[in-house]
Amino acid sequence: MLSKTDINLLKYLGSVFVLGCIYSSSVFAQGLNCTNNNDPALKTICSAKFSKELNLFKESTLTTNLVTDAPLRLIQDTEKLWLQQLKQCKSFNCYKQQFDSRIEQLNFYTSMNQSLTQHYLKYENGDISSAPVHLQIHQLNKDNIKVEGIAYHNPNNKLDKQTIPFLAYSTTETKTEIINNESDCKYEFNYTKAYLMVKTEQKNCDRFSGVYRLYD
Repeated sequence: MLSKTDINLLKYLGSVFVLGCIYSSSVFAQGLNCTNNNDPALKTICSAKFSKELNLFKESTLTTNLVTDAPLRLIQDTEKLWLQQLKQCKSFNCYKQQFDSRIEQLNFYTSMNQSLTQHYLKYENGDISSAPVHLQIHQLNKDNIKVEGIAYHNPNNKLDKQTIPFLAYSTTETKTEIINNESDCKYEFNYTKAYLMVKTEQKNCDRFSGVYRLYD
């Protein structure tokens, strides 16, 4: 005969299983929908030759949504951004690289403490920019911050030409004046409660300029 503790444990495990099933179907339906037969890119992505990548992606997406302390809206919108990139692919290697990239990103959201990181996506006209950029501001300690970012290019480019990196270190006192160590471009960061405005006066540095939405 089962003890009260055993019964409670079984109830807990059962609820986790049910929630996992419900959550996986609802979350997955919001993004990569393999029932959409009218989209040529989705037909390719959902075909048998990508079954391994697709299963890993599903598992990683479910795990991230159940475990991460990152904002769930961030998970959804970065998937939307990723799908925009994925649908531009014209080769098997491109698709595979994009699957690997997203799974790596999801693993980061799961494994790292996101409470000390502010995530920003570049916005234009009320939606994610067609020239997408993702900035992250990490609070290293009470006095220092680290700014990391990626501006996305065509995923069919050579691997080293698919993105533009952003990396900077600053203090909390000078966090409005940021220099990208990858390019020596100087930026002015203006923070509000919900948005970040990034400006530069330098030519060929405007890829990271614009308005960014904060995800918290």
